[in-house]
Amino acid sequence: MNKIWKIFEYGYLIIAIVFIIETVIHFSEGDNKAYLFLGFSILAVFMYFFRKRYRKRFENRNS
Repeated sequence: MNKIWKIFEYGYLIIAIVFIIETVIHFSEGDNKAYLFLGFSILAVFMYFFRKRYRKRFENRNS
């Protein structure tokens, strides 16, 4: 089960990278959607660290 949680953690990082790339593309075009993608990328990075901390806490409790 822990392997599945790790996969989801790294999935959030992949999503953040995709949103950062989209942010750069939209900033270069002068589009206002860039701020939306930037917000989603920050949220995805936050979710990565939140899930990682939660998983480690769960592992320590079960040990």
